[in-house]
Amino acid sequence: MAALMYLECDYPLIDSDFRNFCASHNIISVEDFLLHDLYVLVISTEQHHNSERLKEGITQVLTIINKQHQPWVDGQELLDDALQNKRFLPTGCRSIDTFLHGGLREGYLTELVGTSSSGKTQICLQAASAVAKSWGKIVFLDSGNSFSPKRVAQIVTQTSDLSAYEVDKALQEVMNNVVCFSVFDIFTLFEVLHQLKNNLRSQKDQHIRMLIIDSISSLIAPILGGGAHGHALMVSVGFLLKRLAHEHDISILVTNHMVAGEKGTSKPALGESWRSIPHIRLLLSKDQISNISSISVVRHPQMATGDRVEFAFQQHQVL
Repeated sequence: MAALMYLECDYPLIDSDFRNFCASHNIISVEDFLLHDLYVLVISTEQHHNSERLKEGITQVLTIINKQHQPWVDGQELLDDALQNKRFLPTGCRSIDTFLHGGLREGYLTELVGTSSSGKTQICLQAASAVAKSWGKIVFLDSGNSFSPKRVAQIVTQTSDLSAYEVDKALQEVMNNVVCFSVFDIFTLFEVLHQLKNNLRSQKDQHIRMLIIDSISSLIAPILGGGAHGHALMVSVGFLLKRLAHEHDISILVTNHMVAGEKGTSKPALGESWRSIPHIRLLLSKDQISNISSISVVRHPQMATGDRVEFAFQQHQVL
């Protein structure tokens, strides 16, 4: 994101007085602004003779950030993206891969929405295992202690027609290719994503093929009560994830939980503004009696809303 000094031409409120005020709080860029406690910043304006104008400048920066949830690629970029014929990475479940015409597309941010115990983490672990086994490195951001090396090992060992030696070799390769970070708040998420962005640009992590965040909603939901600042943080996360996916051909998979809606119905968390951010939104559900799961399309650029597939988490479907 831009340094504040480059915004003055289009936004006069972000003048030298406002930038000097921000600099006194170690805020130089829009990113720095997002990571600062907005309430402390607003209160500190009261110590200045031009406090009202400084508050207007704060509101202006938030407005700029909020606009970033609008589409950030034009038609030509979309065409170029389609013509690049990017690859699909496996989910670890053949039924899902067939349904999605190949799996999880590189360059896309895919959101998996579902209730508790619907199987979101299971799909994340299967996708991580499948991609790490044959495609490259995985970065797994764990916000709820959901990553389990033991479960990954079980998924790998369920692969059919492998000798004990081949299973051990495959397991070692998978574990070497999975990098897991515990992330429990939005600010740690920003730090990890920015470090990943810098590493990718410097080609330190050029073999990363997939980023998984399980779950994105548990990191964003707590800050949405903060009004415009919380909303701006959410939009900034979405913007950064889509940029990482687009610029580095990474497939990004995030999970989101369900919350109570109107008339006893359930709906995805994070609200209407987040809904427009992922390229793909899939709804995962599971019948607890039959143990049959299903995925239906909520949003997809190449599939119809409502398209649906049923499957079961069975041994022969893994990898």
